[in-house]
Amino acid sequence: MVDVGSDPATGKRKQLTRTFGTLREAKVEYARITNRRYEGRFVEPNKITVNEWLDQWLYGKAEDLEESTVYSYTMTLGRVWGKLGHVRLQELTEGHVEAWMRWALREGRVRGGETGTGLGVTSVEMSLARLEEALNRAVARRLVAVNVAQEVVIPRKVRKAERSAKAVVQPWNVGEVHAFVRAVEDDRLYGPLLRSLMILRPAEICGMRWADVDLGRGALAVSNTRTLMGNRTVVEKDTKSLAAERQLPLPDLVREALTCFRDMQVAEKTRG
Repeated sequence: MVDVGSDPATGKRKQLTRTFGTLREAKVEYARITNRRYEGRFVEPNKITVNEWLDQWLYGKAEDLEESTVYSYTMTLGRVWGKLGHVRLQELTEGHVEAWMRWALREGRVRGGETGTGLGVTSVEMSLARLEEALNRAVARRLVAVNVAQEVVIPRKVRKAERSAKAVVQPWNVGEVHAFVRAVEDDRLYGPLLRSLMILRPAEICGMRWADVDLGRGALAVSNTRTLMGNRTVVEKDTKSLAAERQLPLPDLVREALTCFRDMQVAEKTRG
């Protein structure tokens, strides 16, 4: 039996009991626990599972993250919850994490493609990064002694194989851009579609309002984004960073198309 500190809530002394076959083994463990306690590295035994800790960690992170980012974290960690969630946090090993990584690369897909096929390197890396971040916090909270995900990396051969198999998408040339413009010129959303050629993110295009467009001066302001979270919820928020808030000139073609689109909307509201 060894003292391991006091309960922060009650102030009562806390003791840890371990049983060994010999007195020598008991003395070694006593010395190890005592040294770790005085060094500030002692981790008290607990029964928290990986699922329970990830839930706690994500709940705390949610206070500092955008709603869409929390959703992304939830989807990313969802790949881990199902396979490793039942394991006790203190029993999680590097071998567990490596086995999960290889499973995910081989057959971990459950959405966004054929179920049971392998996930891409980027997707697996994102899950590993979130797991590592959560375990770093667990180390800081003295729930575990070490971060067992810290040294787990995707093998170089896997990365190389994916790069070799992936088709390289070339940007449009001038002729292809002209073909696109001709193909959509009769579309109701011709004006908004032309904005996709102005180095704007899709979320920035979807989040733009008429208040952001100055047709008289021929300029538009980027200050808002709109994204789809899951399959139903639309999330509106500020731009990704302060640097993303910017003013852009409107090319004459886009300006004319947006003017026609605005007039069309006014006429539609008038007919009402």
